[in-house]
Amino acid sequence: MNKQTEHILQQFKECIPLMDVLTDENRQAIIMLLAQHKSGLNVNTISEHINLSRPAVSHHLKVLKQSGYIHFEKKGVENYYVLTIRKPLEQLKSLIAAVEAECSRS
Repeated sequence: MNKQTEHILQQFKECIPLMDVLTDENRQAIIMLLAQHKSGLNVNTISEHINLSRPAVSHHLKVLKQSGYIHFEKKGVENYYVLTIRKPLEQLKSLIAAVEAECSRS
């Protein structure tokens, strides 16, 4: 196995958690909802829009936060969740570019 192939395989490993997050329809819905509300939303508002319980929304927000898709901003006593998808998308784009480059050499 050459160094380029090893590097691509490492990128795949690093992107697995990012891709896993996107397989859940509820997390997809939360991402799309936050994309429409740039200033952020709190848990109650998110749960109203996607028809999930507050604990279920909190769980999905935790997963999204751990993977870098979102962060929260404290406003008063509430946490407002904001989409910060840039870093995960850059990792995924880098993987795709590396795979495309490798495949075009074949």
